[in-house]
Amino acid sequence: MSTLRDDELLIEREFKAPASLVFRMWESRDHMIRWWGPEEFTTIELDWELKPGRPWHGSMTSQQYGVSRFSGIIREVDRNKRIVFTFKWDEDSDDNLDTLVTVTFAEKNGNTVQTFHQAPFSSVESRDSHVGGWNSLFNKQQVYVENFAIAERNGIRT
Repeated sequence: MSTLRDDELLIEREFKAPASLVFRMWESRDHMIRWWGPEEFTTIELDWELKPGRPWHGSMTSQQYGVSRFSGIIREVDRNKRIVFTFKWDEDSDDNLDTLVTVTFAEKNGNTVQTFHQAPFSSVESRDSHVGGWNSLFNKQQVYVENFAIAERNGIRT
């Protein structure tokens, strides 16, 4: 990939799991609600279905920040390979742009490399303020996905 612009965020994470499993954790709202949101947050609502053109929304809460609401539209779905959706915080703010998120899944030596790209951001500061939250969310996702991969390798139905 070429050099990122100041209004782009790119996070890559490798999972010890096949791409089909990592994708399934995004595909299933019942799985996703368990890992969506930074580590100090609990997702309390998630209306998510991977159908292009379908709106989605959710909310999460934490002791420190209270309730945060977000929404978007599913744009593209290429099973086990790519998901594209818009994301926006529902709170009013001058810094709150509708962003486009692209998540790709690539097999690598039996693992999956998940690449997360989000843009545009209104400023470098706004972009950088999202890095910690997304990485924290991916920490939760990684534990969740890899535990499922272990269970499946051991013949436990998930």
